Amino acid sequence: MKIRAHLEALPPYASIEPFEVLSARLGREPSQIVKLDANENPYGILPAVRKALAEMDFPHIYPDPESRALRKSLSKFTDVDEEYLLAGSGADELLDLLMRVFLEPGECILSCPPTFGMYPFDAELNAVRCIEVPRKADFSLDMSSIRNAVDEFKPKLLFIASPNNPDGSLIEPAVMDELLSLPLLVVLDEAYIEFAGENLGASLSRIREVPQRENLVVLRTFSKWAGLAGLRVGYGAFPKWLMPILWKSKQPYNVNVAASVAAQSALANVGELAKVVGLLKAERTKLLVELQNIPYLKPYSTQSNFILCQVTGVDAAQLKTQLAEEYGVFIRYFNKPGLRDHIRISVGRPQDTTVLLEAFRKI
Repeated sequence: MKIRAHLEALPPYASIEPFEVLSARLGREPSQIVKLDANENPYGILPAVRKALAEMDFPHIYPDPESRALRKSLSKFTDVDEEYLLAGSGADELLDLLMRVFLEPGECILSCPPTFGMYPFDAELNAVRCIEVPRKADFSLDMSSIRNAVDEFKPKLLFIASPNNPDGSLIEPAVMDELLSLPLLVVLDEAYIEFAGENLGASLSRIREVPQRENLVVLRTFSKWAGLAGLRVGYGAFPKWLMPILWKSKQPYNVNVAASVAAQSALANVGELAKVVGLLKAERTKLLVELQNIPYLKPYSTQSNFILCQVTGVDAAQLKTQLAEEYGVFIRYFNKPGLRDHIRISVGRPQDTTVLLEAFRKI
């Protein structure tokens, strides 16, 4: 028997190793590891969320296929009506769902690297092409080249992140308006928006515009700001005309009971989560200043919970390896064009920053 031909050549996604695997490989206790490689929330879940998980009523019953209670909470949080909202097993599921709904094999999407690696991965998985328009040296978008690519390749979907991963930059409002004028569906990935601006990014998010637009999708996640990365729960706001086909096409029980309970509890305690986000933003400011004093690092300004640094005079891949093996500090290195002399550091707790900086100074 033969599998689909395009999957044989599909490169695996470069996932981050689990905490326990890292611990065993290095022979270090988990408490001796500083994990700053996956943009997770180092403070973990709120006590209220932990309590809700311990006391959830129906883990033995299939979840609500429409995630009605969660969508009601999301509507209150986003100020977007429930009829525009769809929850997923992480925002990653919704990325894949959009491609399966819109694209025939051989058709294409548009992406602007360096950016989130799931866009081209999902494209290849779905046997579609990912047309890439590289960002400029400062990670801003090359609008002239984007327009040319739209004219030439006729992509159906544009996947764009703001703040962008891995540099943490925001798309300027005028640029976003220009993207929305293009003849395609704009999928705006706001995975890190809660770390941008004030009030958990509410003034910068475009999610409240979705009901007034026909070609805008906004995706969000609980993985970063709410500390639910291990439970896999995300959501999106979609144009009303698109919702019927999404409901038919998604897996029926895609958001598990634990993820739904945790997300609802997080939204019921937004004030406490805002305090945690405030701690991470304050630590981000401190870390950015300190990294500027490391002679071989050039950190970029960021609106996310990570800091991208250009590495000079030292091999970036070797730096990542040395930090892990000698100091138990894990950061992210991307062996990709435009990033081979860069590292990305997730913002941690004050004690994590102390260990990280001491390691950098010893190297």
